[in-house]
Amino acid sequence: MNDLAVASQFPRVTFAAGREASTSPTPGAGLRLNGHAVIFTLATVLALATASECHSITYPPSLMYGAVLWGWWGCVTSAMWKLSQRVPLASSFSPKAISAHVLAGSALGVVHLSLLGSLGFTDAGWQAHTTALAIWTSLLNINRFGMEVLLYGFVLGITGIIQFQIRAQQEALKSLELQKQLSTAHLRALQMQLEPHFLFNTLNAITTLVELERSKEAAEMLSHLNAILKSTLKRTTPEKVPLSQELEIMENYLAIEQVRFADRLRIEIKADPSALDGLVPCFLLQPIVENAIRHGIANCENEGLVEASARRDGSMLHLRIRDSGPGLSAHPQNGHGIGLRNIRERLTHFYQGEYMMRAQPVDTGGFEVAIAIPYERSVR
Repeated sequence: MNDLAVASQFPRVTFAAGREASTSPTPGAGLRLNGHAVIFTLATVLALATASECHSITYPPSLMYGAVLWGWWGCVTSAMWKLSQRVPLASSFSPKAISAHVLAGSALGVVHLSLLGSLGFTDAGWQAHTTALAIWTSLLNINRFGMEVLLYGFVLGITGIIQFQIRAQQEALKSLELQKQLSTAHLRALQMQLEPHFLFNTLNAITTLVELERSKEAAEMLSHLNAILKSTLKRTTPEKVPLSQELEIMENYLAIEQVRFADRLRIEIKADPSALDGLVPCFLLQPIVENAIRHGIANCENEGLVEASARRDGSMLHLRIRDSGPGLSAHPQNGHGIGLRNIRERLTHFYQGEYMMRAQPVDTGGFEVAIAIPYERSVR
């Protein structure tokens, strides 16, 4: 049998390990399902190729030689892959692991060469030509042993690199998932800062109306509060909603405030029809309107005006809330009150640097909050 022909097959096992890693687009999943099948399929192909080069795939000694040569490495590769999944140290390159692999590779090389040499016993007339010891040691030479150790190193290196990449991808996915969970939790906390604040204020206002025996106004306020709570409780996550829904919540809130302020509050809402299906973060407008009333209208001696507008300009959605109050003297400086700061943080979460928010006094009196965000059409 031609040793050169057999040795020429050695590098192909690296292809087997590489193909194993390419059987799945997701880290680890496909490899657990198909990796071992790929290894043994390629080992079978290489065994048949070796048998064909030695003599013929129909010649039993050649076929047996190819099976022992590549079936052995198929088993070693499969076992190494399985072990490296459970014990990361098995595919690492630390001095301790390398020492262990040198011993393991040497031992496996001796056993493998002994198995290959023992195939000489399949020749019916072997006693007439040689001794048993000569058959056992026929392939135990430094060149063949070196090739065995080198091949073990190739398999180990490829397995270690693939496993390292898979673990790195899995860690990256875990990190992204953790960041997503933390971001969602933070966003939910921001929203919960707004809703209880609004709820407590409204309940206090209703209590005041009941104490003043204004039951009709209290019942009307409760009706609007009920509509707001129904809309809010339908949401399982603090995501975006169509502008039309957000305006509905704002209108219910303003209806509550009109009960409180009676003739002292006038409201004007202008929204372009093309803007109503645009998505906005939920509970975006209500805290702005609440600030306008608390810091603006509440300080007006006469009638106060709250204006709200929404329009679409190309790829941007523009929202504006303006009041006719005393302006900067009553409003939080630079728009950094709790409600406005909360809104900035939520806008940053959803749009990063692709939004604009301006909170400032108006020259003609009052205070204005203007927001521009990318227009996203809601899917109905």
